[in-house]
Amino acid sequence: MTAGYDLAVVGAGILGLAHALAAARRGLRCVVIDRDARANGASVRNFGFVTVTGQARGDTWRRALRSREVWARIAPEAGIRIEQRGLRVMARRPEALAVLEAFRATEMGADCRLLTPAQAAEGLPSLDPAGLCGALDSPHELRVESREAVPKLAAWLAESQGVDFLRPALVRDVAPPRVETTAGTIEAEAVVVCPGDDFLSLLPERIAAYGLTRCLLQMMRVRPRQAGFSLPCPVMSDLGLVRYAGYAALPEAAALRARLEREQPDHLAEGVHLIAVTGADGSLVVGDSHRYDDPPSPFSETAVDRLILDELAAATGLAELEVVERWTGSYASSADRAMLIDRPEPAVRLVIVTSGTGASTGFAIAEEVIAELFGGSGAEATP
Repeated sequence: MTAGYDLAVVGAGILGLAHALAAARRGLRCVVIDRDARANGASVRNFGFVTVTGQARGDTWRRALRSREVWARIAPEAGIRIEQRGLRVMARRPEALAVLEAFRATEMGADCRLLTPAQAAEGLPSLDPAGLCGALDSPHELRVESREAVPKLAAWLAESQGVDFLRPALVRDVAPPRVETTAGTIEAEAVVVCPGDDFLSLLPERIAAYGLTRCLLQMMRVRPRQAGFSLPCPVMSDLGLVRYAGYAALPEAAALRARLEREQPDHLAEGVHLIAVTGADGSLVVGDSHRYDDPPSPFSETAVDRLILDELAAATGLAELEVVERWTGSYASSADRAMLIDRPEPAVRLVIVTSGTGASTGFAIAEEVIAELFGGSGAEATP
């Protein structure tokens, strides 16, 4: 197969699709190449939770705001259902409430509001408000079902936005204007490589220079035994306040971390923090944990699942449930950066999200990369 494209994107995960969208919005002819016939990596092994509140202050938070805007605009066009909106961060300790109060006073918390314990427990009939200090309510977030949304986004890009897909096909070499694949040679003026946590197939020396590792997470789908139960919105808890940089970087977070180290050391050791979201079928997606290794272990542990479910019960009062599905995910991770854009050649970009925030920040990152390659600004990338 030989064709003349403006852009070839290697990788059909959410970050690769985001670059295809940004290119299509500029009228560029784009092809997406992927070695798998369908998405099965980190882009579909997650909450589908587009998180703004709590992202690291500055560029990451700004990118999350922009990406959320893009999701909200394209979801109805692509037939992607928005399952939930907003976020409630539950505070069970005074130290957690102090972090939320400090966050609310920053520019990142300007559109959020603090809730009383009674308000925080609304819609959670099994939760005793006496066990809460309050909560933060955010209007920014939205949630999609990733395993449905990513294929629908790819189909919409192909059917309505003029993006070509070549898969399954492995890319062997990128040297614009030639991209060598197992399905033949592609001609493209520029190439964006989005390898996810594959550090060896393409540009391995460039990737190695960043010292990346891989993060393994455990997640579950659970079904409440209480008929008709549904979370009023996505929920997080105290543990997230020492993990998400937008909270954890605040001075007030130090006291909370010290208390959590005394009271929940096992949760911290396993990198457990709570996110719980509701799907259209009434089930909940719950997680997650974090272990860092390369390669990550293929085995999940019941003890870690138990830690996650214990935190779910403490934050929502939901203890009677059935686990109907378990899975692990793996994504590229860095200790000192949320993402990287590397420039091996003038017309080649290597783009990796290294913080597990591809769905939350990927659209904005892609707009910036496409603007850099083809001129203009990110703001001009989409009408």
